[in-house]
Amino acid sequence: MEFSFPWPTSQGEWLAWSSAVVTVLLGLIFLFAPRLSFRLLHLQPTEKHPEAVGEARATMSGFYLGVGLCCILLAQPLLYMALGFSWLFTAFGRIVSMLSDDGNTLYNWVWLVIELTLAALPLALALGFVP
Repeated sequence: MEFSFPWPTSQGEWLAWSSAVVTVLLGLIFLFAPRLSFRLLHLQPTEKHPEAVGEARATMSGFYLGVGLCCILLAQPLLYMALGFSWLFTAFGRIVSMLSDDGNTLYNWVWLVIELTLAALPLALALGFVP
């Protein structure tokens, strides 16, 4: 069996691939710079709970790296759909937080736009809106 890197060739593939690359980059930041990640996300681990840093390295980076790398290496429409819906549900969770946790801040609005963009790019390809 021969493995070849599926380089994007159409506009839709480039959009979906770009979302996957951003996802992988976020995963790498969570893995190798979790304290910086927490500062960017306005979170702070306490001295009593150093396992919070492990959570960023494991759970947060694991999802981003796993799904992002699968999309980049395999370039399958269903994988791009999984990536897009994952980002869409991330945005939905942020909306729920903004409505019920008094989180209507500029920070949340900026991240909501980023998350919706990262969801729209792979979904545009996977759902056939962009060839």
